[in-house]
Amino acid sequence: MDKLSRDEFKILVEKRSGTGGSVSLFMPTYKATTEIRQNPIRLKNLLHKAEEHLEAVLPRPVEARKFLKPIQQLLDDELFWQHPSDGLAIFLSQDMFRHYFLPLNFEELAVVSSRFHIKPLLPLFNGDGRFYVLALSQNDVKLFQCTRYGTKEIDLAGIVPLSLAAALRPDGPERTLQSHSGAAGKGKESGVFTGQGVGDVAKKNILHFFQQIDRGLHHEILKEENAPLVVAGVNYLHPIYKEANTYQHLFDKGIDGNPEGLTSEELHKRAWTLVQPHFDQKQAEAISEYRQLIGSGHTSDSIGEIVPNAYSGLVEMLFVALGRQKWGTFDSSSNTVRLHEKEEPNDEDLLDFAAANTLIHRGAVYTVKPEQIPGGLPLAAIFRHERHHPGTGHKTA
Repeated sequence: MDKLSRDEFKILVEKRSGTGGSVSLFMPTYKATTEIRQNPIRLKNLLHKAEEHLEAVLPRPVEARKFLKPIQQLLDDELFWQHPSDGLAIFLSQDMFRHYFLPLNFEELAVVSSRFHIKPLLPLFNGDGRFYVLALSQNDVKLFQCTRYGTKEIDLAGIVPLSLAAALRPDGPERTLQSHSGAAGKGKESGVFTGQGVGDVAKKNILHFFQQIDRGLHHEILKEENAPLVVAGVNYLHPIYKEANTYQHLFDKGIDGNPEGLTSEELHKRAWTLVQPHFDQKQAEAISEYRQLIGSGHTSDSIGEIVPNAYSGLVEMLFVALGRQKWGTFDSSSNTVRLHEKEEPNDEDLLDFAAANTLIHRGAVYTVKPEQIPGGLPLAAIFRHERHHPGTGHKTA
């Protein structure tokens, strides 16, 4: 299972188990063929750490090994390891088992608690550096899910036509196209995806091709997205794809040139050069908006106020500090937040809790350096039109 949708993320966030009932594993993975065999070894070492944590809460060591058996079985599954990404995330409880190869270079981490640990996943869903790259050529179509840290190819089989020929009916426009492109190098319309121009008939066929791609992406992958989509292809294809496109977040600038000769890492690097100023500006505008609203009743830097509002879907924008934790508990029945100086049994990182709940309610989250957060505290928020008073169940306009 590779695609981590917002709905799947919500399931992970909301899942609760008893003490020690949820295991979360994160590890970086090798993608190069020469190193790929090290991935199962790395997971095996991580499993040992998880087993040690479980043995502290389960009655007997044998029960810990039995609990971890679904993950253990992945070690010898050759098919599972064939298409890794930058990182692997695994989640296991008594009644749930999920695993995802993702474009995130995780640090090795094993967490055993009453809920899944989701902080390392936040870059996939926050408003700071998540985008897609669509690589278009005559013989291939590829889509990459990207963060500022890495990239993961998404399987498009059965979602869009993977070549121009596949998009055209054998008794329709394809024959016309073939009649124009049959004599390579002798006409303006030969080598449709690699030449310098395109004729009317070929353009019509390419537009039809791109409309099918747009329709498949829109309905199956991008329907609930707001991340930028960067198109990579020879120069004259960009305006044709813009004509076919219905996705609201198609990036104005694209990657010029035939993408078939570029690796996923090269595509990611070129795309990030294009989109980074967009994300930097977006974050600066968000911080400016927060500062303008200070004193209006629509902002807060209080964890006790932000956490219950995030849980209720009333946080529009959240700033959370990288590398910081605030341990405590939240009682949703009374909207009560209790903070502890040090981690105590059954505690959770309330910064992670606020960020995760903001995201599943479609708020924007910016994970930034502590000194970049307005006010200098580890958490700050802009509320939607109504909010909860801390410690009560009442909303105020």
